Order: sequence, then structure tokens, then C-alpha cells
Amino acid sequence: MARVILTGTLGNRFTAGATRLDIPARTVRELLRQLEQRYPGLGEEIEQALALAIDGEIYQDPYLEALREDSEVFILPKIGAG
Repeated sequence: MARVILTGTLGNRFTAGATRLDIPARTVRELLRQLEQRYPGLGEEIEQALALAIDGEIYQDPYLEALREDSEVFILPKIGAG
């Protein structure tokens, strides 16, 4: 199961304060579907406004990335260049 860590106010807004979630998923796309199913609105919020760090590496568009059984996925604000 991937360990998902929510940053900022996501836990308060979508998961009743939970900031660490264990989600069974083999890809990021599957992870987002699971999050959306369990916490309506969270998967969509992640897709539109947030980035993911998977096992210490930041991804802006990670949808096809594979997850390991022990992966840690941090949900972060997207980093803009400018």
C-alpha cells in the first residue's frame, strides 16, 4: 500500500484532519481514483492544482508512474517557474 502524506490544508478540507493515508494502488492514476472515491473532490484537486513527490522525487505530471508497495507519496503545491 502506498503511504500518502497530505500537506497544507488538504487534510482539513477533504479527510477530516487525516494527513497520512494508506492507499492500495499500483500507479498514480489508480491512486488518484482511489482518493477521489474515498474523499470526493480530493483526486480532482490534486490533478488540477498540486504536484506529487514519489519516494523523494517531485513530478508535475506523474499519472503513469508506478508505485511500489512501500512508496511514499507527498501531495504538494505545484511549483511554478517564472
